[in-house]
Amino acid sequence: MTIFFYKVWEPYGCFSNFSPHSIELEGRIWPTTEHFYQAHKYLGSPDSFLYEQIFQAPTPEAAAALGRNPNYRIRPDWNVVKVEVMYRAVRTKFMTYTALRELLIQTGHEQIVENSPTDDYWGCGCSGTGQNHLGKVLMRVREELRPPDVRKGDR
Repeated sequence: MTIFFYKVWEPYGCFSNFSPHSIELEGRIWPTTEHFYQAHKYLGSPDSFLYEQIFQAPTPEAAAALGRNPNYRIRPDWNVVKVEVMYRAVRTKFMTYTALRELLIQTGHEQIVENSPTDDYWGCGCSGTGQNHLGKVLMRVREELRPPDVRKGDR
């Protein structure tokens, strides 16, 4: 059975980057994984001042709005590094919070899908046929965190 998530108050909402779980990475405590991800779009870019603004954004929604503003220039290698940036943030979140890690592992070998109606890169998009990269990152982290005797090769 596929596991869908999207809004933080819905089942599996803690899988969302908007969930209120801070992470410590690069010597800083980031309010959410969304803050970390959006800020890294501008690291070393012509609009690098946004890195700090996004870090200080009061909510993940505000961080996302700043990060998605088309008037700013993102770093030139963003399309190459964005999945790895997301992976680092998500892995740190699930390494930090025992309850989240256990919930992720309890999903077994089920497919995990971000049920975003608007994002067909990170989620499934409105058609349900999106690339679901966030779900893939979560499944990768789940595979790394589960006990060795229940990994894919040991089913």
